[in-house]
Amino acid sequence: MTETAGQRPYHHGNLRSAILDAAERQLRERGADQLSLRDLAREIGVSHAAPRRHFADRRALLDALAEAGFLRLGDALRTSLAEADDAFPARLHDAVLAFARFATENAALLELMNSAKHRPGASRIPEAAEAAFGQVFALIEEGQERGALEHGDPERIGIILYATVQGITTLVNGGMIAAERLDGLIATAVEQFLRGARPPLP
Repeated sequence: MTETAGQRPYHHGNLRSAILDAAERQLRERGADQLSLRDLAREIGVSHAAPRRHFADRRALLDALAEAGFLRLGDALRTSLAEADDAFPARLHDAVLAFARFATENAALLELMNSAKHRPGASRIPEAAEAAFGQVFALIEEGQERGALEHGDPERIGIILYATVQGITTLVNGGMIAAERLDGLIATAVEQFLRGARPPLP
């Protein structure tokens, strides 16, 4: 089948973005196992060979989706910190809430992101993940410098917080907790974390 201007509205400059957008919709609706380059080409109205200009195969597409997800998460965290109040508890709360909302609004994508970052050879995904979560570790260091958190390995402390929030979002995504409870639970989790991680009194 030949490509014509009328049938194929995507130029090479935005075809990649169009494919990723369609792939994320399919990921949300059908899961990663059902993603198909041919189906995506049909959905956005390009030849079945067109997606291979940007993605050599299905694995490359999934990796690109995961990387793009971490970049978006990083942007969400960056925005939350830029707009947060100067007080450390407020900054921590806003960053954690930004992650929790991303996790619940993009459950299938986050699952793909978490599995893809450990795949051998997918070096760009761990780099994007590190850039995103590095902001949280930097925030932990900020809390330590400001006397709001006990001193210690920021990554270790951050993992404890992440595990708590991940547990909440998993329960929401699994339908065991109503989505409208998310914000309140995150507020409670951050409050309890801050209380437990506060430096001991002299």
